[in-house]
Amino acid sequence: MKAIVYEEYGGPEVLRIAEVEEPHAGPGQVRLKVMALGVNPVDCTIRNGWLQHMFPQNFPVLPGLEAAGIVDEVGEGVTGISVGDEVLGWTVTGSYAQYALATDVAPKPAGLDWETAATLPVAVETCDRVLDILKVASGETLLVHGAAGGTGSVGVQLAVARGATVIGTASEANHEYLRSLGVTPVAYGEGLTDRVRAAAPQGIDAVFDASGKDALEASIELRGGTERIVTIADMGAAELGITFSTAGGRLFGPELAEYARLAADGRLRVRIDQSFPLADAAKAQGLSETGHARGKLVLRP
Repeated sequence: MKAIVYEEYGGPEVLRIAEVEEPHAGPGQVRLKVMALGVNPVDCTIRNGWLQHMFPQNFPVLPGLEAAGIVDEVGEGVTGISVGDEVLGWTVTGSYAQYALATDVAPKPAGLDWETAATLPVAVETCDRVLDILKVASGETLLVHGAAGGTGSVGVQLAVARGATVIGTASEANHEYLRSLGVTPVAYGEGLTDRVRAAAPQGIDAVFDASGKDALEASIELRGGTERIVTIADMGAAELGITFSTAGGRLFGPELAEYARLAADGRLRVRIDQSFPLADAAKAQGLSETGHARGKLVLRP
């Protein structure tokens, strides 16, 4: 099968398309014919070698965490899933490929397109987890950095649904989009703390950093300390005493199924910036690393 691999850490140029052996479903696994897959900033972080302590790699690496596809093999012990089912979830063999194995999936609603389905698993699990860590509750005010990005835009919607007031940092070009999601937008950059205080005179109860763009110092100033600040993107978090949250391996299929239904019904909006053929994985990851993608990036095998 065709897949994207890399044999050393480095920039997007280390990615190449190759013919690799097809995986086959073992006990507890299903195999997906991948119809679409999401490109995430963490894919680039792992490829650069910046998370070796969390995600040690054996080369060659087949990257990717999430996919949507058609089940074409079912392993021993799997119940409730049959060949031909359309699903979305997390892969255990890497998603940048024509076929991938998975153990944690949810049914894809008929009204949900493949590309949107492929962008949901990582974003919704990440945001659900971070909001739980922050204990965001109705009536509180949450500041989200990178609010218009693929993950941030999901996070702000989940926070609004919890009854929180959400302030979101983003470029001016994305402010109207954030307003449409029920978010009060503020521009990032010099003077950020003053703008946030003007937008939220009641104060900030918690901060979710989805950007990793030097936002933590301002967050500490706004919070008056490091409590209730979580980042998923800033590698310098530990030096500042800030919580860095990454996927903990929890099974999330039932919750994902509910979020997929919300997306199919239009109650959870996902903005897709661009869709690329699998062979253009390096181009997609390069765009992801700029931080300027206006939404999620997708590959199609």
